[in-house]
Amino acid sequence: MLLAVDVGNTQTVLGLLEDEPADAADGLVAHWRLETNAAHTSDELFLLVHQLLALSGKDLATGIGGVAISSTVPRVRSAWEEMARAHLDAPTVVVGPGLDTGMAIAYHRPEDVGADRIANAVAARDRYGTPVIVVDFGTATTFDAIAADGAYLGGAIVPGVEVSLEALFARASLLGRVELTEPVAAIGRSTAEAIRSGTFFGFAAQADGLCRRFLDELGSARVVATGGLGGLIAPHCRTIETYDPWLTLHGLRILFRRNAERSA
Repeated sequence: MLLAVDVGNTQTVLGLLEDEPADAADGLVAHWRLETNAAHTSDELFLLVHQLLALSGKDLATGIGGVAISSTVPRVRSAWEEMARAHLDAPTVVVGPGLDTGMAIAYHRPEDVGADRIANAVAARDRYGTPVIVVDFGTATTFDAIAADGAYLGGAIVPGVEVSLEALFARASLLGRVELTEPVAAIGRSTAEAIRSGTFFGFAAQADGLCRRFLDELGSARVVATGGLGGLIAPHCRTIETYDPWLTLHGLRILFRRNAERSA
């Protein structure tokens, strides 16, 4: 089994994947979504993984054949890498500069592309073909474009849903926090309804607007969404065709396969 670790600024997603699934869309045996904690040591992360595997009936000593890590938080990435190398007798692949992605990267500075964006692009190309656009609803909402020839072109980054709401509540003293449930209509009849409308329909419109601009440049493309908040916003988008919540984990599996031998 492969332990895939996607560390974001807000949440960390762990996935246990089969090495050779029967189908590219299969093979995710278990998954967990946790709060990212920069204070955790490698020993604490080891205990956490041990407990999670035990809940899934897996043995730590024999259940992990490899580890793949992507992270947008350098300090946390180091702790996960140290945990994998110190406590798990398995090859470890960390997404970063110098990794063999099998994908041409047309960014002006390829090393600046986030590890999660690379994993998303690799997975989307493999699972959905090209050209393809990936919208990741996380701490930031990222948009990534992969050309028809399979090259990573670049994209756009905007503040994410939760970041924007936190800024709103912090700066607007009369606006109270609301539960993010489905809006009943676009025209809210209360402050809470108006915030829900602005959140769901507003971020959906933002995603659609950027995707349409991408499509103007690409000509045509499939649009895929992922990320923890994608399940809330993607259903309200007119350009997004598919929501794939574990896209990054599948990308990590592909990258692990390409790089495992030199990381053993």
